[in-house]
Amino acid sequence: MKNFLFIALATMLLSSCAMHNSYTGNLNAHQTNVVLSESNYVVKDQVTGKAEATYVFGIGGIGKKSLFNAARQDMYMNADLNGKSRALINETFETKTSFFLIVWKKQITTSAHVIEFK
Repeated sequence: MKNFLFIALATMLLSSCAMHNSYTGNLNAHQTNVVLSESNYVVKDQVTGKAEATYVFGIGGIGKKSLFNAARQDMYMNADLNGKSRALINETFETKTSFFLIVWKKQITTSAHVIEFK
């Protein structure tokens, strides 16, 4: 019984937990209407952006909104949109929160498809 309690306590102390969420949609503040009924575009690529923050006792890192913005900015840097007739569509945000005792780690990953107009 003593060994069982020791193993159970060690398992609880050495394990960690994680939570996942996903948000899909057009999260742009500026709306542009583009007619995609004709085949006037080509899907070129899929790009991702990542950002993460670590918190101890809930202190540290950056806020949730800033974390989303940092991930989105990283994605835009990877998309190579400047000077080209390209746009990002189907933008998705995924969040992962891992925690172990007093330390929390939050990761935001955003992804989208790059389309190029002919």
